[in-house]
Amino acid sequence: MARVAQFQEHAGQMDAILSGRIVMPQGVIDGTLTVENGVIAKIEGRKVAESSGFPGQGLTIVPGFIDLHNHGGHGGAFPTGTVEQARRAAQYHRSHGTTVMLASMVSAPVEALSAQVRNLQNLCEEGLIYGIHLEGPFINACRCGAQNPQFIYPGSPGDLAQVIEAGQGWIKSITLAPETENLADILDLCAAHNIIASFGHTDADFDTTMNAISLAREKAVTVTATHLFNAMPPLHHRAPGAVGALLAAARAGDAYVELIADGVHLSDGTVDAVRVENAFFITDAMEAAGMPDGHYILGVLDVTVAGGVARLSDGGTIAGGTSTLAQQFGHHVRRGMSLIDATLHTSTTASRVLGLENHAIAEKNAANFVVFDSNGHLQQVYLIDQVI
Repeated sequence: MARVAQFQEHAGQMDAILSGRIVMPQGVIDGTLTVENGVIAKIEGRKVAESSGFPGQGLTIVPGFIDLHNHGGHGGAFPTGTVEQARRAAQYHRSHGTTVMLASMVSAPVEALSAQVRNLQNLCEEGLIYGIHLEGPFINACRCGAQNPQFIYPGSPGDLAQVIEAGQGWIKSITLAPETENLADILDLCAAHNIIASFGHTDADFDTTMNAISLAREKAVTVTATHLFNAMPPLHHRAPGAVGALLAAARAGDAYVELIADGVHLSDGTVDAVRVENAFFITDAMEAAGMPDGHYILGVLDVTVAGGVARLSDGGTIAGGTSTLAQQFGHHVRRGMSLIDATLHTSTTASRVLGLENHAIAEKNAANFVVFDSNGHLQQVYLIDQVI
């Protein structure tokens, strides 16, 4: 287990010199990275040909991972946990390389959502999480997945406004079905508060989904797909549905798509087939991430984890993930994905979704990177004033 230790007493005082393969926006270099006072002061080396797999010797240094869909880990749940339990979850994922994360909720009554959002503000203000993702309640109950259908209802701009007010600017994303009622008014709220509209948990057809994407784009709202394929009608060659619409929009540059690339929610072959530039990996992790098999809770629903796979105890529906982005990164690099592509899908694309301009490994950027050893095992996480 990685440990967390303050490198210096004050922020911005971290110094380090690391050598190995360094993944930068312009490609991979074999060289040396120098950190002075918490900032990347110098990067020297030679560019190397893009190759698959870990190098086999030396370190591999990549930008910190960004997870835009995460319900918890290490026994802590963002939708229902106390502040300390949620802090434990955030620290677990940070210690495993996720330096930017949205804490994801599940569908719940508006009063409960507002109260939990206020709890999570503490972690936002501490910088442990970047913001909050509302997964519901304006989704389709027939595609509820591992959410309680009793808490799902048609789009209510008034309720959303109440949760946004409780969030004090920390609501960054909302999952909603394209077919929900009052979509235009909800998207107006997204536009006014710079909230991502993530379409998912839907039974919508291709045209309905495309119309929703177009409407969001007209309002200058960023569009993503909530865990593409999961909680959506299957892609059919004569009925492409929401999956086809969201993929088409991603290829056109009008949307981004989440992929739970853990080998459970999606097969590796499916990930390979739909990996477009605007795709990014997520964990959809729940409190069982980093924990042994056993019984857990997602929202108010009982979950059983066996063999590392979380399923609702009643019915067997897959109920969130148990992986980290570091595990997904390592898995896909080992199976042949290039370091550049793996970085694209675990940090670069998600940084574009959030509008983070200085997340890449580059001179003058703050230290925010992950180090793997020659065997592809996570070794350290560097983040401004701490090495984890």
